[in-house]
Amino acid sequence: MPGRNKAPTLRLRRFAAKLRELREAAGLSPVEVADLTGLDRATLFRIEGAKVRPQARSLRALLDAYRASDQDRNELTALLKAAAEQTWLQPTASLPSQYATYIGFESEAEGVRNYEILAIPGLLQTESYARAMIKGTVPDVSRDEVESRVSARLERQRLLTRPTPLKLWAVIDESALLREVGGRQVMHDQLAKLREAADEPNITIQVIPRSAGAYPGMHGAFVLLEFPGEGHDVVYMEGSSSDLFLEGEQDISHYSMLFEHLRAVAAGPDATRALLATAQENWKEGRHDRS
Repeated sequence: MPGRNKAPTLRLRRFAAKLRELREAAGLSPVEVADLTGLDRATLFRIEGAKVRPQARSLRALLDAYRASDQDRNELTALLKAAAEQTWLQPTASLPSQYATYIGFESEAEGVRNYEILAIPGLLQTESYARAMIKGTVPDVSRDEVESRVSARLERQRLLTRPTPLKLWAVIDESALLREVGGRQVMHDQLAKLREAADEPNITIQVIPRSAGAYPGMHGAFVLLEFPGEGHDVVYMEGSSSDLFLEGEQDISHYSMLFEHLRAVAAGPDATRALLATAQENWKEGRHDRS
């Protein structure tokens, strides 16, 4: 099981990156900063690595040493204050740290583009489907940990109904609709949920039919998290032993283009509704295993 701790929020990561940029622009080394401010190098390393939030007086000392402008001071002070805000995730101690990091990012995103091959996206799963998926894919976790992860997954879905709802565009391979997870009734109910979600104005669902054959993207699922402003999007890929976050400009461009290819290959929203309706009926009648 990966280590567990409170994950740095995107705000804290932005704060740390901006503070490091100011130090480098001032031409100061960590040793020089330590001499000027009285902060030891280990503390500065942790601050710039988004491991800890500095106290207000430490931030003032750093900004003075960097000869920061009023605009930079105001921006960093606001970021630090926002980074200190509690989120629903932070009291949850039984989640792997990388998953917790993802949830923290997701809660700050304004849009999510999610491509899945073998499973229904977590933001669209029913409770029964989520529980069956977690039990099946992570068999070594305890019952309490399963329930903790199920609760976290359901809590994430509140993002779709908040006052300014998260915009979700999900592209799902048809194989995910045909894979029996939890039994026929669970799958029937899961398809019903997908059909309901497809009618929401902030949710778009497209299914890639089996008739599409081979297509770009079959090598792995991914999530593209979109944030306000430029240069802050993140690609997330879940692995069996570790997860991967990509933030480079080339990576974001590559996966954005790949998602556009997937959208083009997938059935349109109306044709997808028909596919979902057929899949739900097949699970009801036990015809899901027929070609």
